[in-house]
Amino acid sequence: MTAPPVEQWDLVVVGAGPAGSSAALGALTADPTLRVLLLDRSDFPRDKSCGDGIAPHALDRLAEVGAADVVDGWAPLRDLELSRGDVHVSGPMRREAYVVPRRVLDARLVEKAVAAGAVLRRHRVTSVTTEPGRALVSERFAAPVVVGADGAHSLVRTALLGRRRDQRALAIRGYAPTPPHLVGRQVIRYGERTQPSYAWAFDRGDGLANVGYGELLPQGRGDGSPPSRRLLLEQLEELLPGTASTGTDWRGHHLPLSSWRWEQPDGPVLLVGDAAGLVNPMTGEGIYYAVTTGIAAGRTAARAVALGRGDDAGERHRTVVRAMLGTHLRHTWLASRLAQSPRIVDAGIRAAGRDRHAFDTLVELGLGDGRIGPRLAGGLLGALARPHRPSDHTPVPTTSR
Repeated sequence: MTAPPVEQWDLVVVGAGPAGSSAALGALTADPTLRVLLLDRSDFPRDKSCGDGIAPHALDRLAEVGAADVVDGWAPLRDLELSRGDVHVSGPMRREAYVVPRRVLDARLVEKAVAAGAVLRRHRVTSVTTEPGRALVSERFAAPVVVGADGAHSLVRTALLGRRRDQRALAIRGYAPTPPHLVGRQVIRYGERTQPSYAWAFDRGDGLANVGYGELLPQGRGDGSPPSRRLLLEQLEELLPGTASTGTDWRGHHLPLSSWRWEQPDGPVLLVGDAAGLVNPMTGEGIYYAVTTGIAAGRTAARAVALGRGDDAGERHRTVVRAMLGTHLRHTWLASRLAQSPRIVDAGIRAAGRDRHAFDTLVELGLGDGRIGPRLAGGLLGALARPHRPSDHTPVPTTSR
């Protein structure tokens, strides 16, 4: 049987989630004449396990490629609560966030990419190889540059870097009716198991909340088995009573957490989003990283095609992403290590309750590209030095001191 001829494209993107669609948009915004192929194993719309939170920082990036309106029709949220045991802080975030189901968000981003000129095709990728001047996908599609945006279990990343033992978390997500006390709010409650571990409830604004629980999977754990679905749901119900018992549409997922230093090999294949191991190790947030690195990869691909230098794309992508996120990734890695101590978690929450700047910095670290500054560090040290008063629920100050 004769093999089908290899199709030639300017850019092939493997995976059409937020990272992949953003890559297509980044490329086509830079050069609308590019022939961009967007491959995904699923049809859209489709569900995806996620906290569904869309930070304003992600919308800033999407605005650059004309896609910030993907949250239209969904209610903005400002109120955030953080707690562990009897230590609480709550108040308004500096900027509004959104909670949009991935079934909606991903389909809207794909539509944006197709409207910009990308060709969407359902296809399960079986291989990615490189040869002089091009990369080959499934031995059927060739391009000077390929973007790997195929998620946490990325085939593209494995082809480039081999199988790796990265730090991971495991989470479960569902949807539950929003009780009155959670309307208009995002709530995160830390648990007592392996830190950082927490339950969340994010109001969607349509009568339902995205609810779930996740925890760090220690590397080299003794029995080698992850926490069961039953245990995850038990922890969710314990921390947020009523959510697990009324929730539906449960989906579990692994999160490949960001490390101290991000890797991107030289060559014509670029990694973005979850496929690049870019998930905030403090919060599990990944949408901001997905759209930011996706757009950057698309622009790098467009430049490489224009110059006829696809083999240089990997080096440039690595330089661009490290310039944007390198310091932030080091700070979130450090913060996630500190957060493995319950005392540090408590101190962070208490510091956020005393200082508006510390609260805002924690939000930036968890949702955007924030860094640990002197004010937050000083607040942590001060909170550690002070005795804790039980049942101390602190509203966030309205202004920085």
